[in-house]
Amino acid sequence: MATFKVPSQVSRSVLTVDTLLGVDMTNDPSNVDKSQSPNGQNLIRDVPGKVRKCMGYEKLFTLEGAIHGYHGYGEKPGLLHAGTKLYRVDLAGEDEPELVYSDAADRPSRSWQLAERLFLADGKALLVYDGKTVKKASEVAKIPLFTIAKAPAGGGKQYEQLNLLQPKFQEMFLGTEDAKEYHLSFSGLDSTAVVVEVLSAQGDWVKKSEGNDFSVNRQTGVVTFTTAPGPSPVSGQDNVRITAARTVAGYADRINKCDIGILFGVNGAADRLFLSGNPDYPSYDWYSGQNDPTYWPDTGYSTLGSGGSAVMGYSIINNYLAAHKDERDTDRNVVIRRGDLVDNQPAFPITNTLQGPGAVAKGSFCYLCTEPVFLTALGIYAITPSDISGERYSQDRSYYVNGALTRESGLAGAVAAVFRDLYWLCVNGHAYILDGLQSLGQERSEPYSTRQYACFYRTNLPASAIWVENDRLFFGDSTGAVYRFYDDPQAQESYNDDGQPIHAVWETPDFSGKLFYKNKTFRYLALQLTPAVATSVKLYAQKRGIWGFLREETRKARYFSYASLIYSKFTYSNDQTTKTLHTKLRIKRVDKARFRFENDQRNEPFGLMAYALEYVENGNYKG
Repeated sequence: MATFKVPSQVSRSVLTVDTLLGVDMTNDPSNVDKSQSPNGQNLIRDVPGKVRKCMGYEKLFTLEGAIHGYHGYGEKPGLLHAGTKLYRVDLAGEDEPELVYSDAADRPSRSWQLAERLFLADGKALLVYDGKTVKKASEVAKIPLFTIAKAPAGGGKQYEQLNLLQPKFQEMFLGTEDAKEYHLSFSGLDSTAVVVEVLSAQGDWVKKSEGNDFSVNRQTGVVTFTTAPGPSPVSGQDNVRITAARTVAGYADRINKCDIGILFGVNGAADRLFLSGNPDYPSYDWYSGQNDPTYWPDTGYSTLGSGGSAVMGYSIINNYLAAHKDERDTDRNVVIRRGDLVDNQPAFPITNTLQGPGAVAKGSFCYLCTEPVFLTALGIYAITPSDISGERYSQDRSYYVNGALTRESGLAGAVAAVFRDLYWLCVNGHAYILDGLQSLGQERSEPYSTRQYACFYRTNLPASAIWVENDRLFFGDSTGAVYRFYDDPQAQESYNDDGQPIHAVWETPDFSGKLFYKNKTFRYLALQLTPAVATSVKLYAQKRGIWGFLREETRKARYFSYASLIYSKFTYSNDQTTKTLHTKLRIKRVDKARFRFENDQRNEPFGLMAYALEYVENGNYKG
């Protein structure tokens, strides 16, 4: 009797991916983790492990010249730098920008608020803004008291250093009975009027007249009184005060040509402004007087590393100041200093140096959660508190976008901002985004790194400056346009870029099953989407290197809302819970396949929560 053996049924395999952790633009698609996308754009974290379409932006206004930066001023309107002009702007209001200054540099500027004033550096002149007017800091710079208790013939005690921004200085003399000649510390005085004051018996300073009460030999620096001022009416107190000016060529430019800085001070206090970025002194930085960035002592400077290597930016790490240098200084890319008092004078000694890739973009320095991050030629790096006393390098944080980021041209022009735990680095119309809430942990670390952040990629973002104000994200472009990102993820109108549709894509890695050399037949695909009043998805599959369209689903993930009624996208469904979409597949006898989910419709949100595949493996792949 004949017998027949029924072949065993090929077992079905199921792949479910319910954690989505951004893009991996560095590894080959066949080597990308299933939770990441080798080609994902315009998607961002919704909640940890889920993604949604990026919200778009609206144009607010257009000014003349490229947008170089916005400078917030507390609760008051800030300053917007466009071209060579500064405008007072209330970004939360509807008032038109008001021009307040017209002689700025046509290049990026940065600012710091100290002592109720805003100080801006643009590489042309240090500026100060009091909420009403913008002036050059040199116009209101402090006049230092250079010496006190000085005898008419000279000597005395030095009290303050000269001010790099201010050619004027003061000296206090203790007069004698007969002395008429009072010798200043410097010869070669400017033609600026010399101010002489004498203390009266009543304790008031009385101003004297040049030509009548005294004469000045500016070449020798000697003031000669017509009548001797005499001894002080108050025992031991100086009774002659002389204010003169002596310009030292290049002193003011040491400060005015700086374009980067940070607030730091003794014991980590943020009460002094440090400036650097002067192309004539690339490895130098200077620090201001305490709570007074109009005073720059001529001895208040440091030389960091080799002279040919420029300081690119600063970070504060605990109570230490980190100065980041460019790639020319291979031995000490990060110089660590602390702030001390030595003989009642501020001192900022170097305590450590770190090696690693040099910084390349002055506009890239930000703080992501607790980490200072900055751009290098090898990607976005961070300095951690443990690096201060340890011997580790600065650490890579952008491994998963480095494959694209490091190939971008013009990295020196990159600009960055941190908004709601997301670090946005903008260059060449793209944004590379690091998610501070989603650290991939030790198990996903790469060389020279203790962890990596989930990364996202945004297109159509031509930012020449990007900033946060009143918990809203803004950017400006090279044409002078200023844009504000939408902030309501539930609103349909949030999903367009100044009226243009946003093309959101999530592409899966190559799926080669449990055994890469076996034939695969993919039979079923399911998606879990976030519901919306109007949303849709297009499905594609790649087999043997060729993409093919599967289907478009325009109805099943929608629900009815009278308040947001769109007749062309009408549905009867009132179900606002997560929607599961599915489709049958006919992809046979392949060694691998890849899938893509897209939404390119204007004013349509798109939220992807999970996807799943069913497939079988049977027989060896023969190509």
